[in-house]
Amino acid sequence: MNTGIEGARERRVRTGGIELCVAELGDERQPTVVLVHGYPDSKEVWSEVASRLAERFHVVLYDVRGHGRSTAPVPLRGGFTLGKLTDDFLAVADAVSPDRPVHLVGHDWGSVQGWEFVTVRRTEGRIASFTSVSGPSLDHFGHWIRKRAARPTPRRVAQLLGQGAKSWYVYMLHTPVLPELAWRGPLGRRWPKILERVEKVPGDGYPTASLPSDAAHGAWLYRDNVRFRLLHPRPDAYTHVPVQLITPTGDAFLSERLYDDLAEWAPRLVRRTLPAKHWVPRTRPDRLAGWITEFVTAHEEGGGSGASRPAPATGAPRRYAERFGGQLVLVTGAAGGIGRATAFAFAEAGARVIAVDRDGEGATRTAEMARLAGAPEAWGETADVADEAAMEKLAEKVAGEYGVVDVLVNNAGIGLSGSFLDTTADDWRKVLDVNLWGVIHGCRLFGRQMAERGQGGHIVNTASAAAYQPSRALPAYATSKAAVLMLSECLRAELAGRGIGVTAVCPGIVNTNITATAHFVGVSEEEEKRRRTRSSKLYGMRNYPPEKVATAILRAVLDNRAVVPVTPEARGARVLSRFAPGILRATARLEPPL
Repeated sequence: MNTGIEGARERRVRTGGIELCVAELGDERQPTVVLVHGYPDSKEVWSEVASRLAERFHVVLYDVRGHGRSTAPVPLRGGFTLGKLTDDFLAVADAVSPDRPVHLVGHDWGSVQGWEFVTVRRTEGRIASFTSVSGPSLDHFGHWIRKRAARPTPRRVAQLLGQGAKSWYVYMLHTPVLPELAWRGPLGRRWPKILERVEKVPGDGYPTASLPSDAAHGAWLYRDNVRFRLLHPRPDAYTHVPVQLITPTGDAFLSERLYDDLAEWAPRLVRRTLPAKHWVPRTRPDRLAGWITEFVTAHEEGGGSGASRPAPATGAPRRYAERFGGQLVLVTGAAGGIGRATAFAFAEAGARVIAVDRDGEGATRTAEMARLAGAPEAWGETADVADEAAMEKLAEKVAGEYGVVDVLVNNAGIGLSGSFLDTTADDWRKVLDVNLWGVIHGCRLFGRQMAERGQGGHIVNTASAAAYQPSRALPAYATSKAAVLMLSECLRAELAGRGIGVTAVCPGIVNTNITATAHFVGVSEEEEKRRRTRSSKLYGMRNYPPEKVATAILRAVLDNRAVVPVTPEARGARVLSRFAPGILRATARLEPPL
C-alpha cells in the first residue's frame, strides 16, 4: 500500500478503538528507531530523515491518532490525552519490535509525547534512548514556570514573558471552533506556502493533503493536556533512558531557556544546538540523521562509548560541543599556526575535521592529533589552495567520501612585505593566488555544495587587521586581505537567505610561522633572512597564541558574526578605521622597525 514515503512498508496497528498507520523502512534485524511527528504534521515530516536512517536501522514512523492515515477517536474531546498516546506508542513498539527496546525520536508534539513515554514507569525496558527535537516535557515546563514565578527576578520574569509571547498559538488553539474553521479553510490552503516562506521548508510535496483535518484534530492535543499538566506537573518526571536534546536556535515557538533546568530531570543528557528554525526534520535532515545515528549507535548493545560523548558540564566548551559535535569542518592551511589550532579547537568540540594543506605530511599530523583531541573522525588532505584544479578535485573527493562540509575555514595564506615599487608582477600573483584566489576557490566550491544541499552552513575567511590598516610595507598583503574582507561581506549578504553565515576573521600580530616564510621584496637574500629573523622575534615577543584566534573563530560561527577583529591591536585599528581613519593613514607612513 502507498504510505506516502518511498520504499516504505505499511501495517495497521489497532489500539484503544482506533487504527494507527505505521510505515517501516530498512532491515528489521537492525535496531529499531521510532520517529514520532508533531503538530500539525503527519509521519511524512520525517521522510527525509527516515530514508537516511534506513541505511543503518529499522526505521518506524506512524501517524499519531487523528492524523494522516490513522483514524481519529470518537469523541475527539478526551481522546488525545498523554495516557492514550502512550498506549498508542506501546502498541506500535510491541508490533514492530516485540523483543527489543526501541530508540525513540520525537519532533514538536512527537517530542512532547516522547517525554511522557520516557518518564512513566510502564514504558521502562521498552525504550533504549530518546532524541528530543523542539518539544519540551509539559511536566518540566510546568516546574520551570513555577520556579520562576516563585522567585520573580528580572531575568526570570523576562524568561516567562519571552516564552509567553512565543506561545501565542497555544492560547489560540484553546479557543473553541475557530482553529478548526481556520485549518479547514484559508489557513489549511496557505500553510504549505507559509512554511516555504517563513521556515524555508522545501516545496517538495510536503505537507500532505490531509493537513486540514490533521490540524483540526490535533488541536485536542493542546486542549486535553497543556492546561492541566502546566498547572499540575508530575513531581516524578525523571527520565529512565539516555536523552539527546537537539535545540534549533531560531525556533519561533520555544525559548532555549526552557531547557535550563533539564539536567535535573534527565541525568544522562547530551545537548546539541542547531542554527535553524522549528521544522528541522525538513530543513536539516542530514544533520538530524547524523546525530540520531551517533546517539543510537552509542546506546545500542555493543555500541562504542565514544560515538556520542556528553558535552562538558559548564562554560563555553559545552556550548561548542552542543553546536559542533558531529559536524564536518574543513580547515585550509592546517599544517600549522592558526589553521592547526582551529582544527584542534573544532576537534575538542567533537567535530569531524578535514585538515588541508599543501604540506601533506603536516596536514596528516594535524588530523592525527585532532583525533587525539576529541574528533570522532579526522582526515588529512593535500591541496594547494591556489590551484583551481586541485581544489576542484578536493571538493569532489570531500563530497563523495566525507559529505557536505558544515563549516569551512579558508585560512591558508602567505606573507609578503616591501614597497609597492619593488613588488613585481610575479610577487603580486603569488600573494593574490594564495590569499585571495585560495579563498575564492574555497567559497565557490564548498559554498556551492552547502547551498545546493539547502541545509545551511558557515564559511570563515581569515583576513587580517591589515585589511583595514594601511601600511607602506604591506601593499600587496594588505590588498589581498582587504579583498578577502570585502568578499566576505558580499558573500554574507548573498548567502544569508540560504541559511549560510559568512565571517571574516581579522587577527593582528599572532605568534605563527608566517613571518618565517614571508617574502621581503627589494632586498638581498641576506637582508631578507635578517628581516625574517627579526620579525619572527618581534612576533614571538608579542606572543599572542593562535589558540586564541581559534577560539574566536568558534565563537564567531556560534554567534554568526560578520567581522571579528581578534587581537587588541586589531580591535583598536578597526575602531580607528571607522571613526578616525586619518590616524591610521598617518601611521601607515612610518617605516616598520625591521
